[in-house]
Amino acid sequence: MAGVATALVLAAPAFAHVQVQADKPQAGARDVTITFTGEAESPRAGIKSERVVLPPGIGPEDVRLAKAPTDWKLSRNPDGFTVAGPALKVGQDAVWAVTIAQLPSNATEPPFKTLETYSDGTVARWIEIPEAGKPEPDNPAPVLKVKPAAAVPTSASPTATSAAPAPSSAAPNATHRPTANTTGGKALWISLIAVAVVVAAIVASVRWRRRSRR
Repeated sequence: MAGVATALVLAAPAFAHVQVQADKPQAGARDVTITFTGEAESPRAGIKSERVVLPPGIGPEDVRLAKAPTDWKLSRNPDGFTVAGPALKVGQDAVWAVTIAQLPSNATEPPFKTLETYSDGTVARWIEIPEAGKPEPDNPAPVLKVKPAAAVPTSASPTATSAAPAPSSAAPNATHRPTANTTGGKALWISLIAVAVVVAAIVASVRWRRRSRR
């Protein structure tokens, strides 16, 4: 009976998953570090590589390695990246992290399909996209659930009606003030008239005196 039970356990479908979480779980966030945890499911072999297919909006050039098992390296693929190295111990989960330049701003559940390869050549394909309202698929792809993108600030409100134009330098209907040249000319004529009057008065006085002496 014990042997039969063991056989049934080994024959049952694997329920291990690849989990993902982000330090900045918001769509459109920049310089986001995503940590992956690939659960070990093989009783005979250790994990030796993890290949990730990036969701739309993220390119391989936008990814850099932030954390990985000892001696594991990152290489870029046309549709994503792979982290690989010496096989881990049997039963040891693979934990690695990458920093992404920017998450897509239009997705709150971007999937990261992952192919997990063991040292015996076995490949666990976590590539099926879960659908809302349906049972979880047998090999669900890890999905990063994030908040919607931050609202874009609206443009500044229209400015108030512009101030009335400044009055012109010369106010309308203002009394005309004579210029310096005009004033000076009038003063000169007044002076000349005054001198003529004085001269005429002197001449008249001299004539009157002469007449009185006669």
